[in-house]
Amino acid sequence: MSRAPRVLVSGVVLAQPQGGVRRHNAQLLPRLGRLLDEAGGHLAILTGPAELPFPLPPSVELLRSDVPAGPPTARARREGRALRTELERARQAGTPFDLVHTAHHPVPRAIVQGVPFTLTVHDLRSLDFAGAPTVRRWLGKTVLGGAVRNARRVFAVSEWVASRLRAHFDLDAERIGLVPNGCDHATVLERCPGPDAPLLHVGHIEPRKNLELLVEALALDPGLPDLCLVGAPKARAREDLEARARDRGVRERLHFLGTLSDEELAEQYARAGCVVIPSWLEGFGIPAVEALRAGAPLAVSNAGALPEVTGDRAEHFDPADASACVRAIRCAMERDAAPGEGPALPTWDESARSWYEGLCAAAVPSND
Repeated sequence: MSRAPRVLVSGVVLAQPQGGVRRHNAQLLPRLGRLLDEAGGHLAILTGPAELPFPLPPSVELLRSDVPAGPPTARARREGRALRTELERARQAGTPFDLVHTAHHPVPRAIVQGVPFTLTVHDLRSLDFAGAPTVRRWLGKTVLGGAVRNARRVFAVSEWVASRLRAHFDLDAERIGLVPNGCDHATVLERCPGPDAPLLHVGHIEPRKNLELLVEALALDPGLPDLCLVGAPKARAREDLEARARDRGVRERLHFLGTLSDEELAEQYARAGCVVIPSWLEGFGIPAVEALRAGAPLAVSNAGALPEVTGDRAEHFDPADASACVRAIRCAMERDAAPGEGPALPTWDESARSWYEGLCAAAVPSND
């Protein structure tokens, strides 16, 4: 293929609340659109009924559909039909797409015969998270497994996710591309922790984040600072966490800040006494690299990709051990670093280039 490919991305979930998947796409899709356009290719995004909450360059084509963001089963049924409609429309116009890309599950079945697809996997929580329901585990193994095996290329956000893909699906290493998250979107402010600088957790409030461990840590050590929680709750996760905190006598030390703007989040990192991420599983952990970029003390669990992403710039602890969590927080607070200190952190430009090159390779017919 002498030109860059024409790529159709399914983005029907991208209007959902801020999280790692949306951040990943908000940073990479504009960059990918420019790279494709400069090389004679094209990027189109299939959206749902809602407007995308992030800007895109004029060269990126938006294809509106009525596909709902959820529930997943309803989305998958209508998403495949909408993708096939757009692929056929482009073919009839003489500008066929070379490739379809998706980054959410389940992947629509039988998009179009002869049009290859690629897939981004942010984590394998349906398989690796012990709290995942049995039905979800079965679906993960069968539905995700089928998509992974049929994809022309699978993109992973970390080496850890790549290793889990190989372990679960016996996927050849050459079919996996690494497209890590960056952190240079984050504004860096001068560190200004006061005498009552709080602990800070950034991320959805949900069981996988293991926030109950932080409640136990507060109960074990009354001298720890209060805990500020940034992020949207899922289902009854906030109510359950508040009930646990009341039982342990620390409810007044929890502060739910909700979803913040990037500017407000930068202020939280600047003021934090320590950023704590106790997750049972993370495929990457964007808040971890945001905290490193901000120079905030950081304590993370030794689960998933967090050790890979943070290296020796954070204190690590067992996500099942509240005492170890307390020790890690105390150690992290003693080694407060300056913003940007340490080895270079990943950038979105580097990741976009890796993604672009992987898509170009995937678009080349397999018999070439």
